[in-house]
Amino acid sequence: MIKQDVVIIGGGVIGVSIAYQLTKRGKTVTLLEKDTIGAHASGAAGGMLGAQVEFTEPGPLVDLSLRSRAMFTEIARELYQTSGVDIGLNNAGMLRIAWTEEEADTLKKRGAWQQAMGLQAEWMDKTDVRRMEPAVSDEITGALYLPDDIQVSAPDLTRAFAVAAAKGGARLLERCEVLDIEHTDSRITGVVTTQGRFTADHYVLAAGAWSGRLAHTLGLPLSVFPIKGEAFSVLSMPQRIEKTIYSHGCYIVPKDGNRLLVGASSADCGFDNRLTIDGLQQLMTKAVRLLPALKDCPLEKTWASLRPQTKDGLPYFGPVSSFANLLAATGHYRNGILLSPLTGEMIARMVTGETLDIPLAPFTDRRHVHPIL
Repeated sequence: MIKQDVVIIGGGVIGVSIAYQLTKRGKTVTLLEKDTIGAHASGAAGGMLGAQVEFTEPGPLVDLSLRSRAMFTEIARELYQTSGVDIGLNNAGMLRIAWTEEEADTLKKRGAWQQAMGLQAEWMDKTDVRRMEPAVSDEITGALYLPDDIQVSAPDLTRAFAVAAAKGGARLLERCEVLDIEHTDSRITGVVTTQGRFTADHYVLAAGAWSGRLAHTLGLPLSVFPIKGEAFSVLSMPQRIEKTIYSHGCYIVPKDGNRLLVGASSADCGFDNRLTIDGLQQLMTKAVRLLPALKDCPLEKTWASLRPQTKDGLPYFGPVSSFANLLAATGHYRNGILLSPLTGEMIARMVTGETLDIPLAPFTDRRHVHPIL
Protein backbone atom coordinates (compact mmCIF):
# COMPACT_ATOMS: atom_id res chain seq x y z
CA MET A 1 0.00 0.00 0.00
CA ILE A 2 1.20 3.53 -0.82
CA LYS A 3 1.80 5.70 2.23
CA GLN A 4 -1.02 8.21 2.73
CA ASP A 5 -1.04 11.64 4.26
CA VAL A 6 -3.74 10.56 6.72
CA VAL A 7 -5.30 7.29 7.91
CA ILE A 8 -8.66 7.68 9.67
CA ILE A 9 -9.96 4.89 11.89
CA GLY A 10 -13.77 4.98 11.88
CA GLY A 11 -16.41 5.50 9.21
CA GLY A 12 -19.13 7.26 11.15
CA VAL A 13 -20.18 10.85 10.49
CA ILE A 14 -17.09 12.21 12.28
CA GLY A 15 -14.66 10.10 10.27
CA VAL A 16 -16.20 10.87 6.89
CA SER A 17 -16.48 14.58 7.71
CA ILE A 18 -12.76 14.64 8.49
CA ALA A 19 -12.01 12.73 5.28
CA TYR A 20 -14.04 15.23 3.25
CA GLN A 21 -12.31 18.26 4.75
CA LEU A 22 -8.88 16.72 4.22
CA THR A 23 -9.54 15.95 0.56
CA LYS A 24 -10.68 19.55 0.08
CA ARG A 25 -7.19 20.50 1.24
CA GLY A 26 -5.51 18.18 -1.20
CA LYS A 27 -4.52 15.46 1.28
CA THR A 28 -4.44 11.75 0.43
CA VAL A 29 -6.72 9.88 2.82
CA THR A 30 -7.56 6.27 3.63
CA LEU A 31 -10.49 5.66 5.97
CA LEU A 32 -10.87 2.28 7.70
CA GLU A 33 -14.35 1.14 8.80
CA LYS A 34 -14.86 -2.22 10.48
CA ASP A 35 -18.45 -2.55 9.24
CA THR A 36 -20.06 -0.20 6.71
CA ILE A 37 -20.09 3.59 6.52
CA GLY A 38 -22.58 4.99 9.04
CA ALA A 39 -23.55 1.51 10.26
CA HIS A 40 -23.78 2.45 13.92
CA ALA A 41 -24.72 5.65 15.79
CA SER A 42 -24.38 7.94 12.77
CA GLY A 43 -26.98 6.06 10.76
CA ALA A 44 -29.29 5.59 13.73
CA ALA A 45 -29.35 9.14 15.11
CA GLY A 46 -32.36 11.44 15.14
CA GLY A 47 -30.37 14.17 13.41
CA MET A 48 -31.19 16.94 15.89
CA LEU A 49 -28.88 19.94 15.88
CA GLY A 50 -29.57 20.64 19.54
CA ALA A 51 -26.99 23.27 20.39
CA GLN A 52 -29.37 24.76 22.97
CA VAL A 53 -31.79 22.04 24.07
CA GLU A 54 -29.15 19.64 25.41
CA PHE A 55 -27.34 21.99 27.78
CA THR A 56 -28.24 23.22 31.25
CA GLU A 57 -25.60 25.96 31.46
CA PRO A 58 -23.03 27.77 29.31
CA GLY A 59 -19.68 26.11 28.72
CA PRO A 60 -17.07 25.18 26.13
CA LEU A 61 -19.24 22.45 24.60
CA VAL A 62 -22.10 24.92 24.12
CA ASP A 63 -19.73 27.28 22.31
CA LEU A 64 -18.50 24.45 20.09
CA SER A 65 -22.05 23.29 19.38
CA LEU A 66 -23.34 26.74 18.45
CA ARG A 67 -20.47 27.28 16.08
CA SER A 68 -21.00 23.91 14.38
CA ARG A 69 -24.77 24.41 14.12
CA ALA A 70 -24.17 27.69 12.30
CA MET A 71 -22.24 25.79 9.59
CA PHE A 72 -25.14 23.62 8.44
CA THR A 73 -26.82 25.91 5.94
CA GLU A 74 -23.60 26.26 4.00
CA ILE A 75 -22.53 22.62 4.45
CA ALA A 76 -25.94 21.43 3.18
CA ARG A 77 -25.49 23.48 0.00
CA GLU A 78 -21.85 22.46 -0.40
CA LEU A 79 -22.49 18.75 0.09
CA TYR A 80 -25.42 18.75 -2.32
CA GLN A 81 -23.29 20.39 -5.00
CA THR A 82 -20.41 17.97 -4.37
CA SER A 83 -22.22 14.70 -3.67
CA GLY A 84 -25.75 15.15 -5.02
CA VAL A 85 -27.12 14.07 -1.62
CA ASP A 86 -29.75 16.20 0.11
CA ILE A 87 -29.09 16.06 3.87
CA GLY A 88 -32.72 16.92 4.70
CA LEU A 89 -32.08 20.18 6.54
CA ASN A 90 -35.31 21.09 8.35
CA ASN A 91 -35.47 24.58 9.86
CA ALA A 92 -38.77 24.22 11.75
CA GLY A 93 -37.18 24.44 15.21
CA MET A 94 -37.76 22.60 18.46
CA LEU A 95 -40.10 22.61 21.46
CA ARG A 96 -38.60 21.54 24.81
CA ILE A 97 -41.64 20.39 26.78
CA ALA A 98 -42.27 20.97 30.50
CA TRP A 99 -44.78 18.74 32.30
CA THR A 100 -44.63 20.43 35.71
CA GLU A 101 -44.20 23.93 37.12
CA GLU A 102 -40.80 22.87 38.44
CA GLU A 103 -39.70 21.84 34.94
CA ALA A 104 -41.12 25.07 33.58
CA ASP A 105 -39.06 27.13 36.04
CA THR A 106 -35.92 25.22 35.06
CA LEU A 107 -36.54 25.79 31.36
CA LYS A 108 -37.31 29.47 31.87
CA LYS A 109 -33.92 29.86 33.58
CA ARG A 110 -32.28 28.01 30.72
CA GLY A 111 -33.97 30.34 28.27
CA ALA A 112 -32.78 33.36 30.25
CA TRP A 113 -29.07 32.55 30.05
CA GLN A 114 -29.43 31.63 26.40
CA GLN A 115 -31.13 34.95 25.67
CA ALA A 116 -28.30 36.68 27.53
CA MET A 117 -25.93 35.05 25.01
CA GLY A 118 -27.96 36.51 22.16
CA LEU A 119 -29.72 33.24 21.33
CA GLN A 120 -33.38 32.75 20.46
CA ALA A 121 -35.25 31.02 23.28
CA GLU A 122 -38.90 31.81 23.99
CA TRP A 123 -41.04 30.43 26.81
CA MET A 124 -44.52 29.49 25.61
CA ASP A 125 -47.51 28.50 27.72
CA LYS A 126 -49.62 25.45 26.93
CA THR A 127 -52.13 27.35 24.83
CA ASP A 128 -49.45 28.78 22.56
CA VAL A 129 -47.68 25.44 22.26
CA ARG A 130 -50.87 23.66 21.23
CA ARG A 131 -51.68 26.45 18.80
CA MET A 132 -48.28 25.80 17.20
CA GLU A 133 -48.51 21.99 17.39
CA PRO A 134 -52.12 20.93 18.11
CA ALA A 135 -51.25 17.24 18.47
CA VAL A 136 -49.16 17.83 21.61
CA SER A 137 -50.73 16.56 24.83
CA ASP A 138 -52.96 18.96 26.76
CA GLU A 139 -51.31 17.73 29.98
CA ILE A 140 -48.17 19.79 29.40
CA THR A 141 -47.40 22.99 31.29
CA GLY A 142 -45.60 24.73 28.44
CA ALA A 143 -42.43 24.60 26.38
CA LEU A 144 -39.23 26.43 25.59
CA TYR A 145 -39.32 27.23 21.88
CA LEU A 146 -35.88 27.04 20.24
CA PRO A 147 -36.29 28.08 16.60
CA ASP A 148 -32.59 27.64 15.77
CA ASP A 149 -32.32 24.06 17.08
CA ILE A 150 -33.06 22.43 13.77
CA GLN A 151 -32.47 18.96 12.31
CA VAL A 152 -31.14 16.92 9.40
CA SER A 153 -31.34 13.34 8.16
CA ALA A 154 -28.41 11.70 9.95
CA PRO A 155 -28.01 8.83 7.44
CA ASP A 156 -28.08 11.25 4.52
CA LEU A 157 -25.57 13.61 6.15
CA THR A 158 -23.18 10.71 6.73
CA ARG A 159 -23.66 9.47 3.16
CA ALA A 160 -23.15 12.98 1.75
CA PHE A 161 -19.83 13.42 3.56
CA ALA A 162 -18.73 9.94 2.43
CA VAL A 163 -19.66 10.45 -1.24
CA ALA A 164 -18.04 13.91 -1.27
CA ALA A 165 -14.87 12.53 0.33
CA ALA A 166 -14.70 9.67 -2.17
CA LYS A 167 -15.17 12.07 -5.08
CA GLY A 168 -12.29 14.08 -3.64
CA GLY A 169 -10.05 11.03 -3.81
CA ALA A 170 -10.40 9.47 -0.35
CA ARG A 171 -10.31 5.68 -0.14
CA LEU A 172 -13.14 4.48 2.11
CA LEU A 173 -12.53 0.85 3.03
CA GLU A 174 -15.47 -1.02 4.53
CA ARG A 175 -15.27 -4.37 6.35
CA CYS A 176 -11.75 -3.33 7.28
CA GLU A 177 -11.28 -3.96 11.00
CA VAL A 178 -8.24 -2.64 12.85
CA LEU A 179 -6.34 -5.48 14.49
CA ASP A 180 -3.31 -3.59 15.79
CA ILE A 181 -1.92 -0.07 15.92
CA GLU A 182 1.87 -0.14 15.66
CA HIS A 183 3.93 2.52 17.36
CA THR A 184 7.26 3.59 18.74
CA ASP A 185 7.59 5.56 21.95
CA SER A 186 6.17 8.74 20.43
CA ARG A 187 4.76 7.99 16.97
CA ILE A 188 2.20 5.75 15.32
CA THR A 189 4.00 3.79 12.60
CA GLY A 190 1.18 1.78 11.02
CA VAL A 191 -2.25 0.21 11.33
CA VAL A 192 -2.72 -3.52 10.78
CA THR A 193 -6.19 -4.50 9.55
CA THR A 194 -8.10 -7.42 8.07
CA GLN A 195 -7.27 -5.91 4.67
CA GLY A 196 -3.58 -5.34 5.23
CA ARG A 197 -1.26 -2.77 6.77
CA PHE A 198 -1.65 0.97 6.24
CA THR A 199 0.83 3.76 6.92
CA ALA A 200 0.52 7.53 6.94
CA ASP A 201 2.08 10.72 8.20
CA HIS A 202 -0.92 11.38 10.46
CA TYR A 203 -3.53 9.13 12.07
CA VAL A 204 -6.99 10.03 13.38
CA LEU A 205 -8.90 7.95 15.92
CA ALA A 206 -12.62 8.45 15.16
CA ALA A 207 -14.01 5.01 15.98
CA GLY A 208 -17.02 6.12 18.02
CA ALA A 209 -17.96 3.77 20.84
CA TRP A 210 -15.05 1.50 19.93
CA SER A 211 -12.45 4.26 20.38
CA GLY A 212 -11.91 3.41 24.04
CA ARG A 213 -10.89 -0.15 23.20
CA LEU A 214 -8.36 1.01 20.63
CA ALA A 215 -7.06 3.75 22.92
CA HIS A 216 -6.54 1.18 25.68
CA THR A 217 -4.21 -0.85 23.45
CA LEU A 218 -2.06 2.29 23.14
CA GLY A 219 -2.18 3.08 26.86
CA LEU A 220 -4.14 6.28 26.24
CA PRO A 221 -6.44 7.78 28.91
CA LEU A 222 -9.45 8.15 26.60
CA SER A 223 -12.50 7.19 28.64
CA VAL A 224 -14.83 6.43 25.73
CA PHE A 225 -17.50 3.80 26.33
CA PRO A 226 -20.76 2.73 24.66
CA ILE A 227 -24.24 3.82 25.73
CA LYS A 228 -27.04 1.99 23.97
CA GLY A 229 -29.91 3.98 22.54
CA GLU A 230 -33.10 2.35 21.29
CA ALA A 231 -35.45 4.08 18.86
CA PHE A 232 -38.39 3.52 16.54
CA SER A 233 -40.29 5.25 13.77
CA VAL A 234 -43.96 5.48 12.90
CA LEU A 235 -45.93 6.33 9.76
CA SER A 236 -49.00 8.40 8.93
CA MET A 237 -49.50 10.72 11.89
CA PRO A 238 -53.09 12.02 11.44
CA GLN A 239 -52.06 15.62 12.09
CA ARG A 240 -48.70 16.59 10.62
CA ILE A 241 -45.98 17.54 13.12
CA GLU A 242 -43.69 20.35 11.98
CA LYS A 243 -41.33 20.86 14.91
CA THR A 244 -39.14 18.50 16.88
CA ILE A 245 -40.85 17.72 20.19
CA TYR A 246 -38.35 17.11 22.98
CA SER A 247 -39.04 15.95 26.53
CA HIS A 248 -37.00 14.28 29.25
CA GLY A 249 -35.98 10.86 27.92
CA CYS A 250 -37.83 11.19 24.63
CA TYR A 251 -37.70 13.18 21.42
CA ILE A 252 -39.96 13.04 18.37
CA VAL A 253 -38.45 14.24 15.10
CA PRO A 254 -40.56 14.74 11.96
CA LYS A 255 -39.03 13.30 8.80
CA ASP A 256 -39.95 13.24 5.13
CA GLY A 257 -42.90 11.11 4.10
CA ASN A 258 -45.01 11.95 7.16
CA ARG A 259 -42.70 9.78 9.29
CA LEU A 260 -41.81 10.43 12.90
CA LEU A 261 -38.53 9.24 14.40
CA VAL A 262 -38.77 8.60 18.14
CA GLY A 263 -35.72 8.23 20.38
CA ALA A 264 -33.99 7.36 22.49
CA SER A 265 -33.51 5.19 25.52
CA SER A 266 -30.18 5.26 27.35
CA ALA A 267 -28.59 2.13 28.79
CA ASP A 268 -25.06 1.32 29.90
CA CYS A 269 -24.79 -2.33 28.87
CA GLY A 270 -21.43 -2.60 27.18
CA PHE A 271 -21.37 -3.55 23.53
CA ASP A 272 -24.74 -5.33 23.63
CA ASN A 273 -26.82 -3.44 21.07
CA ARG A 274 -29.84 -5.74 21.06
CA LEU A 275 -33.31 -4.23 21.38
CA THR A 276 -35.23 -4.90 24.59
CA ILE A 277 -38.96 -4.97 25.28
CA ASP A 278 -38.44 -2.84 28.38
CA GLY A 279 -36.46 -0.14 26.57
CA LEU A 280 -38.94 0.15 23.72
CA GLN A 281 -41.96 -0.01 26.01
CA GLN A 282 -40.69 2.84 28.16
CA LEU A 283 -39.87 4.92 25.10
CA MET A 284 -43.26 4.27 23.51
CA THR A 285 -45.04 5.22 26.74
CA LYS A 286 -43.20 8.55 26.86
CA ALA A 287 -43.85 9.22 23.18
CA VAL A 288 -47.59 8.52 23.43
CA ARG A 289 -47.80 10.77 26.45
CA LEU A 290 -46.30 13.58 24.35
CA LEU A 291 -48.40 12.89 21.25
CA PRO A 292 -51.47 10.82 22.21
CA ALA A 293 -52.41 10.18 18.57
CA LEU A 294 -49.22 8.13 18.18
CA LYS A 295 -50.90 5.11 19.75
CA ASP A 296 -52.90 4.53 16.57
CA CYS A 297 -50.03 5.05 14.12
CA PRO A 298 -48.47 2.12 12.25
CA LEU A 299 -45.03 1.17 13.50
CA GLU A 300 -42.43 1.41 10.72
CA LYS A 301 -39.29 -0.04 12.32
CA THR A 302 -37.21 -0.31 15.49
CA TRP A 303 -33.45 -0.19 16.00
CA ALA A 304 -30.67 0.32 18.53
CA SER A 305 -27.15 1.73 18.35
CA LEU A 306 -24.15 2.40 20.56
CA ARG A 307 -23.25 6.03 21.19
CA PRO A 308 -19.73 7.03 22.35
CA GLN A 309 -19.91 8.62 25.80
CA THR A 310 -17.08 9.89 28.02
CA LYS A 311 -16.81 10.12 31.80
CA ASP A 312 -17.05 13.91 31.88
CA GLY A 313 -19.46 14.25 28.95
CA LEU A 314 -16.99 16.13 26.74
CA PRO A 315 -15.67 14.74 23.46
CA TYR A 316 -12.01 14.21 22.67
CA PHE A 317 -10.98 16.60 19.98
CA GLY A 318 -7.41 17.25 18.90
CA PRO A 319 -3.85 16.01 19.40
CA VAL A 320 -3.20 13.05 21.67
CA SER A 321 -0.49 13.73 24.21
CA SER A 322 1.44 10.46 23.91
CA PHE A 323 1.90 10.36 20.12
CA ALA A 324 3.05 13.24 17.95
CA ASN A 325 1.16 12.13 14.83
CA LEU A 326 -2.14 10.94 16.38
CA LEU A 327 -5.33 13.00 16.74
CA ALA A 328 -8.56 11.99 18.45
CA ALA A 329 -12.07 12.90 17.31
CA THR A 330 -14.41 10.80 19.39
CA GLY A 331 -16.74 10.68 22.40
CA HIS A 332 -19.37 12.99 20.90
CA TYR A 333 -22.21 10.97 22.51
CA ARG A 334 -25.53 12.55 21.43
CA ASN A 335 -23.89 15.42 19.56
CA GLY A 336 -21.98 13.67 16.79
CA ILE A 337 -24.29 14.83 14.00
CA LEU A 338 -24.34 18.37 15.38
CA LEU A 339 -20.55 18.59 15.80
CA SER A 340 -19.56 16.80 12.60
CA PRO A 341 -18.97 19.85 10.34
CA LEU A 342 -16.81 21.68 12.87
CA THR A 343 -14.94 18.54 13.94
CA GLY A 344 -14.09 17.72 10.34
CA GLU A 345 -12.86 21.22 9.63
CA MET A 346 -10.82 21.59 12.82
CA ILE A 347 -9.11 18.19 12.59
CA ALA A 348 -8.23 18.93 8.96
CA ARG A 349 -6.78 22.28 10.02
CA MET A 350 -4.66 20.58 12.66
CA VAL A 351 -3.27 18.14 10.10
CA THR A 352 -2.42 20.90 7.64
CA GLY A 353 -1.02 23.28 10.26
CA GLU A 354 -3.64 25.96 9.70
CA THR A 355 -4.43 28.46 12.42
CA LEU A 356 -7.02 27.39 15.00
CA ASP A 357 -9.39 29.83 16.67
CA ILE A 358 -11.05 27.61 19.26
CA PRO A 359 -9.69 26.58 22.69
CA LEU A 360 -8.74 22.90 22.65
CA ALA A 361 -7.82 22.46 26.32
CA PRO A 362 -11.29 21.28 27.49
CA PHE A 363 -11.36 18.57 24.81
CA THR A 364 -7.91 16.97 24.86
CA ASP A 365 -6.79 13.94 26.86
CA ARG A 366 -4.58 16.27 28.91
CA ARG A 367 -7.67 17.45 30.79
CA HIS A 368 -7.39 14.29 32.90
CA VAL A 369 -3.86 15.17 34.06
CA HIS A 370 -3.92 17.29 37.22
CA PRO A 371 -0.79 19.10 38.38
CA ILE A 372 0.67 18.20 41.77
CA LEU A 373 0.24 21.12 44.14
